Amino acid sequence: MREIDRRTGFSRRGFLGTAAAAPAALAAGASISATAAWAADAKSIAPHAMATLVRAARDIYPHDHIGDAFYVRAITPWDAKAGKDEALKALVAEGVARLDQDAGERHSSPYLNVAWEADRVALLRGIEHTKFFRTLRADLVVSLYNQPEIWPKFGYEGSSAEHGGYLNRGYADIDWLPKSV
Repeated sequence: MREIDRRTGFSRRGFLGTAAAAPAALAAGASISATAAWAADAKSIAPHAMATLVRAARDIYPHDHIGDAFYVRAITPWDAKAGKDEALKALVAEGVARLDQDAGERHSSPYLNVAWEADRVALLRGIEHTKFFRTLRADLVVSLYNQPEIWPKFGYEGSSAEHGGYLNRGYADIDWLPKSV
């Protein structure tokens, strides 16, 4: 088994450089929009709904060390599925509308613009009994975690069957236990 260095790669110099550039970028009018360009390519689901699904996906399965691109890749197949299934398209539209309505009542903004993750999670807890939430959560387990590019970020080396199984590839590595006296 290989050992993974779990320390972050931040340095003081990198942090200060980024922190110094951020106010200048904001003053120039640059902003990070949750409704990114990828959402405009959706054919069956509205771009706002696609961006909301990605934000909800990140809130359901939060991993700070994973970029949004993995969540986008997990959600984009929903657009093609909704193009073939009117019931799914309606389910997404109603689920996003419900999230936006609840966010509007509590925070006076759509779900996408609720700033704090804890507030968004509270909104998701309010709909966790719905078919929309259950469908989204169940699909994300497969579509998010079945991306081979993401596996190293979790320390998973992938399938071992084609390499003879785990028996000869670290199964008995128990170097984390204290040595016996």
